[in-house]
Amino acid sequence: MNRRRPLIGIPADRRLLEPHPFHCVGEKYISAVADAAGGMPLLIPVLATPLPPAQVLPGLDGLFLPGSPSNVEPQHYGDGPSKPGTLHDPHRDRTSLPLINAAIEAGVPLLAVCRGLQEVNVARGGTLWQHVEEQPQYHDHREDKTQPLEVQYGPAHDVLLESGGLLRRLAGRERVTVNSLHAQGVKQLAGGLAVEARADDGLIEAFSVIGAPAFAVAVQWHPEWQVMQNDFSKALFAAFGDAARERAETR
Repeated sequence: MNRRRPLIGIPADRRLLEPHPFHCVGEKYISAVADAAGGMPLLIPVLATPLPPAQVLPGLDGLFLPGSPSNVEPQHYGDGPSKPGTLHDPHRDRTSLPLINAAIEAGVPLLAVCRGLQEVNVARGGTLWQHVEEQPQYHDHREDKTQPLEVQYGPAHDVLLESGGLLRRLAGRERVTVNSLHAQGVKQLAGGLAVEARADDGLIEAFSVIGAPAFAVAVQWHPEWQVMQNDFSKALFAAFGDAARERAETR
């Protein structure tokens, strides 16, 4: 008998595609959930009046928070205004931030990537650097947008995986090479989160939720990119998918 694919919710971005707003999720994220996690992707709309988490989560076996060109609005972590021209998505903020906390508390497995990592840190009470490249202690972690996608998403730097962490166990080694396509980053890590990986400049690149009843991991890089060609990325999504299947079979 075929096992049912776990239903994995993915909050959308609200994007203006002239002249109308659309709710969008990048295909690479949807494909990674389907192919590497073995899940059934379900796109969650981000409405002006957000869908209540209590009505969304009971139908889900997992929650995946994808990256996005937009940034979390700084008002959510007590920082000053963004630079002019910064892309924000208040609809996604209003949907994702409460959904994150409710999912963790309800034991819904969670995996977050790039903007998703930043959302989790903010939802749990942490803060962000709006421009990591302006901080003298850190490197410039942005991609070169003039280059082809294969170069932008290519290997950029190593991260050191924390001893005893979940990512170290999945990788089977202390360092992995990742891509790097972000301007924002973790400034103050929220309480209750444990560092899983750091870049060579010390910037937090991954964390997990301490004591979470289910899988709850966030990474700053983009493991969804060509996921089936990267053993570590496949292992990360597979672990998330396994947790989602466990929930599907027990609820």
